Amino acid sequence: MKRNWTLFVASRYIFKGRSNSPVLAVLGIATGVLALIVIIAVMNGFQLGFIESILEISSYHIRLDSFSEEKIGELKEIVLSVPGVKAAVPFREFQALAKGKRSTQHAVLVRGLEKNTMEIDEAMRSRLDFEKGSFDISGTDFVLMGAELARRLSLGVGDEVTLFSLTGILSAQEDESGLDTFIIKGVFRTGYYEYDSSWAFINIENRAFLTNESGLYLGVKLSNRFQDRHSLEQIKKKLPAGFEDVKLSSWRDYNRSFFGALRTEKLFMFILVGIIFIVVGLNIFQAQRRSVLQRREEIGLLRAVGGSEREVQFVFVCDGAIIGFSGAALGLALGLVVSFNIPEFFTLVENIVNTFMGIINSLMRFFGIGWAENFAVFSPSVFYIKEIPSRILAHEVIIIFMFGFLSALTAAFFASRKVTKIQPAEVLRYE
Repeated sequence: MKRNWTLFVASRYIFKGRSNSPVLAVLGIATGVLALIVIIAVMNGFQLGFIESILEISSYHIRLDSFSEEKIGELKEIVLSVPGVKAAVPFREFQALAKGKRSTQHAVLVRGLEKNTMEIDEAMRSRLDFEKGSFDISGTDFVLMGAELARRLSLGVGDEVTLFSLTGILSAQEDESGLDTFIIKGVFRTGYYEYDSSWAFINIENRAFLTNESGLYLGVKLSNRFQDRHSLEQIKKKLPAGFEDVKLSSWRDYNRSFFGALRTEKLFMFILVGIIFIVVGLNIFQAQRRSVLQRREEIGLLRAVGGSEREVQFVFVCDGAIIGFSGAALGLALGLVVSFNIPEFFTLVENIVNTFMGIINSLMRFFGIGWAENFAVFSPSVFYIKEIPSRILAHEVIIIFMFGFLSALTAAFFASRKVTKIQPAEVLRYE
């Protein structure tokens, strides 16, 4: 007997069988893979959007502090000489109160940057979307504000805003109590509500930053932020005498709790949605056990003509492999299509729902009863997003595919162990 007969028999059981269990199993696995890929893609879109906004705008990949202003030039040269470093951006920051029209006030974090920061830091430039104006802090009395902050203060490009430093250092004259007036040159949006509602940028050469009270930092951007530990070691080795007091920290240090919470959130989402595979696996297990019992005579005949226990068992394992691969591949294809077209998918869902609501609305109006407005999955009036973000990570897609495939394969393997308990002589005795 040729040893490749197992695949032939397995395919016959799958495609020529009378039961619809394989079809339902394939659809079950496909649904699980589809759901998990889409959910994780959307979650990645939100999470990575937040993470990139934090790293590219606020915290940088590596931060250096506790050095004097006279050393900033030499320190930049040392940092930029390290392989993998893309940019080194000096900045200062302090807390302040911003006063807009009608005496409206709001807390704001003011960061001082060099006027050519956008030319140096391409990643930051890509994250700042200017609704009005542009990145113009060429003057020491220019300011850039987040869109939500400008809205709260009822301000726009060209308006004046008064900043009051909470440390009382914004003005050179003590009798002004830290007050200074700036002209708004740009209104930006990052997609991260905290920055859009409480951040502002001014020129680092403003007299407020000529003191040491606001602190001087050097933000470093890397080609690959996951190489931060290696880059830290390289920077430390290159620091000469006199720079021993410089403190270095990476994005993992000052964002540890936030990023840890995001990882935990994604892990639990994997587990919760992965329960689908457990349910489908149990269904496949029961279906395969039933198939083994229904084919006792066939199994006995295969054993009688020379098939070993392992070969006959392998027939049913192949069934599970075919089911798992087919379902996982189908779910993968559909999941990728939906994930890459998330906005269009939700638009389609909204159109379908609104069509039915329109029909119901027409019927309700016939009876003189009003109805609700159009349905929106993520209404801009409720959610702080313009569209649903989606981000596909190759290694996560592979893991999800393997979950679907292995759930069916494992279920089939354990169900096929029933074959070893079937004795050909007993089965064929009455045939």
